[in-house]
Amino acid sequence: MIMLGYAMMCVIFGTTFLAIKIGVDAGLPPFWSGGMRFVLAGLLLMLIMRARGKASFSVLWRRETLITGASMTFVMFACLYWAEQYVTSGVSALLSATGPAMVLLIRALVLKVKVPVLAFAGAAIGLAGVGLLMLPGLSGAGDYHGLWIMACIVVVVGQIGYAGGAVYSKQVSTALHDISPVSQNAAQLIHGGWMLLVLSLITERGQVHLDAVLSPEALGSLAYLIVIGSMAGHTLFYWLISRTNPVFPSTWLYISPVLALLLGWLLYSEPLSWIMAGGAAVVLIGVILTNLEALQGLWQSRRIRTTGRSRSMKPAVQK
Repeated sequence: MIMLGYAMMCVIFGTTFLAIKIGVDAGLPPFWSGGMRFVLAGLLLMLIMRARGKASFSVLWRRETLITGASMTFVMFACLYWAEQYVTSGVSALLSATGPAMVLLIRALVLKVKVPVLAFAGAAIGLAGVGLLMLPGLSGAGDYHGLWIMACIVVVVGQIGYAGGAVYSKQVSTALHDISPVSQNAAQLIHGGWMLLVLSLITERGQVHLDAVLSPEALGSLAYLIVIGSMAGHTLFYWLISRTNPVFPSTWLYISPVLALLLGWLLYSEPLSWIMAGGAAVVLIGVILTNLEALQGLWQSRRIRTTGRSRSMKPAVQK
């Protein structure tokens, strides 16, 4: 059951980047689209948890959910939605995989936490892969190359916001230990969503057109991202954390970006060159090295559990 949930989560997270791209290409203003997605998904999750007696809307007034909503939802997805106007969904997914490297850099440079040299090397390799992914934009005509490179940088900047929220979330789990993770996530989505809608009101006034919103592509994109991407995907993520540990579900970063790159190429005719494939490989190698210590701990703990189960299943020797 755990592996089935993990596989479903990886597929869901791998498809959300393409769903965002389809909605933006259909004419949905990026900030408005993201804001509607997260406000509606967060409200639906909160209402479901409230009906089950496992949530209270008072969590919305906690400073912790406001800060995580601002960093992990607003900053990250404002950058991602805007950037997907100019880069492919596959490239945006691979650039988003640099999040662990940003977490490491914040812990090392800001919090002065000692990290392994190999992890630093992984962060450097991952950033080198980002450089490779920017190269296809240099062959564009007119302003295209500049927008491609700028959009790539913006996605990486968004990961800095995500990383800051991820580091801070360790304190949140302690402060909100009596509130379910799904309810915390719902509050985070609501806060990030209303911030995106405010940004849309400031920067996208007059750009929300009814014919674009009601097009099949736009409605399908919004519905998929609300129900499948935000509600189902994030619920699966937190369910896996509760059944395993915080490291195992996060390994979707090694699978979903590659899936997103292939889906964009197969289903949406997005360009896929050898340079982009090489950049993808370099980014993922960097991500693996950055998290190598945590992955080794995960592997060792699973071996211990497997060995313990096999020993407990052996019949006792009668004397």
